Amino acid sequence: MTIPGPIDPPARLLMGPGPISAYPSVLRSMSAPLVGQYDPFMTSAMTETQELYRQVWGTRNEGTMLVDGTSRAGIEAAITSLVRPGDRVLVPVFGRFGHLLAEIAERAMAEVHTIETEWGQVFPPSVIEAAIIRVRPTLLALVQGDTSTTMNQPLDEIGAICRRHGVLFYSDATASLGGNEFEADAWGLDAATAGLQKCLGGPSGSAPITLSDAAVEVIRSRGRVEAGIREAGDESASDFVRSNYFDLGMILDYWGPRRLNHHTEATSMLYAARECARVLLLEGRDEVIARHRLAGAAMLAGVEGLGMTVFGDVAHKMTNVVAVEIPEGVAGDAARAALLEDFGIEIGTSFGPLHGKVWRIGTMGYNARKDAVLTTLAALEAVLRRFGATVPVGGGVEAAADVYAGRG
Repeated sequence: MTIPGPIDPPARLLMGPGPISAYPSVLRSMSAPLVGQYDPFMTSAMTETQELYRQVWGTRNEGTMLVDGTSRAGIEAAITSLVRPGDRVLVPVFGRFGHLLAEIAERAMAEVHTIETEWGQVFPPSVIEAAIIRVRPTLLALVQGDTSTTMNQPLDEIGAICRRHGVLFYSDATASLGGNEFEADAWGLDAATAGLQKCLGGPSGSAPITLSDAAVEVIRSRGRVEAGIREAGDESASDFVRSNYFDLGMILDYWGPRRLNHHTEATSMLYAARECARVLLLEGRDEVIARHRLAGAAMLAGVEGLGMTVFGDVAHKMTNVVAVEIPEGVAGDAARAALLEDFGIEIGTSFGPLHGKVWRIGTMGYNARKDAVLTTLAALEAVLRRFGATVPVGGGVEAAADVYAGRG
């Protein structure tokens, strides 16, 4: 066989729902030399990363760390470690990723109950509380920002509801953390997970997680299989986490003061996760959220300036992604392909009932900036016109520029 040359990806401006273009310093950090997993530098970097993410999450939780793997690894670790077989889990579904939480809970042998709302909407707290009273779950699993619909589910009242009814509260904040408000302690979260590839501005492959003391107690109570396999017929076996890799009890021991070996930490991903949090906190958590809010408002104004229709309840849209209806007569996939081929800009399609009906355009992390927004809108205008849509000349760029100038 012919040996290929070194990896040489094309230049891309990733303006979809994620992954996005990483901060340059994050990419540089991943080229730093490797050290052993118990090297003092390594354990110090792990400790630093934990403290950085406590600030990112808005928490004092000791159980704040990374799960090695994509954001889905964090979700699976949280749910499989918190849920015992037969436990009732309630999942409010307002997009694709609610269905994912339900599926993972089912694989953990939970008794899963769902409530659903129309895609493009979110749940009022009263509806969630009514479902909790009816179902009486052990765990409420709720997505904060679902990129499939671009909706941002308000969480600030949900923790108090869960406490009133003795329910653990878990949220998947993969698409929202870093670009939208998230206050783990103030909102009463027991567990939350994310990924680097959205607002945090890094590559996919590391999943920040935070666990309350109550969540850690539940995880610890399930014990740990340290060696061998449970004998057939052991009645207590059902109480153990099915997965070794995603057993948060074991991962807590690895990240804790005892540093008990569980796996070999993904060193380069640790560096990346550390740098994502460092960059965010250096700029300021509130300032980064404000930057995402401004970029999102500019992109929203821009697509409306092009005459496009925005999907969903704009009042509950995430700051970092907008869904727009594909104009009638425009071949959606072909237009997206032209945007990529001719301008090097990627935007996203969608899933389920929205597939082929909307495009999703992201403004997150390193790309939540003025030049990226204006460049994308200018290119989108050119592509739309080429594919037969009637659009105002310069309408998108001008509307977005007005927002940046404080005129929007």
